[in-house]
Amino acid sequence: MAQTHLPLAPQRGYGETTRKDPWWLPTLGTFIGLSGFIVYMTWAGMQNEHFSYQGYLSPAYSPLLFWTDPEGVTGLAGAERFAYFGPQPSWWPGAIPFLPALLILWAPGGFRITCYYYRGAYYKAFWQSPPNCAVGKPHKTYSGERSFPLIIQNIHRYFMYLAVVFLFILAHDVYLGMWFIDPATGAKSFGIGLGTIVLALNVTFLSAYTLGCHSLRHVIGGFKDRISGAPIRKSLYKGCTGLNKNHMRWAWTSLVWVGFTDFYIRMCSMGVFTDIRII
Repeated sequence: MAQTHLPLAPQRGYGETTRKDPWWLPTLGTFIGLSGFIVYMTWAGMQNEHFSYQGYLSPAYSPLLFWTDPEGVTGLAGAERFAYFGPQPSWWPGAIPFLPALLILWAPGGFRITCYYYRGAYYKAFWQSPPNCAVGKPHKTYSGERSFPLIIQNIHRYFMYLAVVFLFILAHDVYLGMWFIDPATGAKSFGIGLGTIVLALNVTFLSAYTLGCHSLRHVIGGFKDRISGAPIRKSLYKGCTGLNKNHMRWAWTSLVWVGFTDFYIRMCSMGVFTDIRII
């Protein structure tokens, strides 16, 4: 039988492609979006002020493990009621700035950095590996995620467990956002403000993103060859799969809303925005 030898296509140079569409737009958008979020959240976490207002607590500081500034001179008046373990610990080194946000942001940050969707997104946008499908990359070799440092991405499942715990904490923050304090009398009353809705949407979007996680889908039932004999597991698996189909959409929606929620509470605390009381 005659054999046909097909020549291998030459390796593309960096940015070389036969694509006619604006392939660089999604990559550029990802670069701008992720860069903007990282810069803003880093800045917000280092401010250590204006992260609470009435019963609202910014998700950038939740859970608030410790609080500082009991006199409220930097806009933290009332923030102590959110702290789980009281004031700043006495053992904290004086030479290191005490930033409560940095004590907790590593958990949701680690979940997103190791997320299967975000890996593909920032590999293209930041590492150009490759810049996009069928587009030449700047380096010639690729070792995958089997060696250091990319093998650390396999820790994603453990960050997923932490992310699920954070959903319960953020849901509790919505409950706290339903209680308002009269500045004159100090009396607490039930109500719903625009900030309450903002907090509720934040945990809703984060839940849609987190509960559609590929790792959670595997834990629920993806590792089984047959789940028809486990009706509860099957229902949960189908629900997780439904969210997973729009994982990219929920990833971006929740990312933007986390930043907006911090911004809204910050503006209310600074007196720039007036929170609208619905009830």
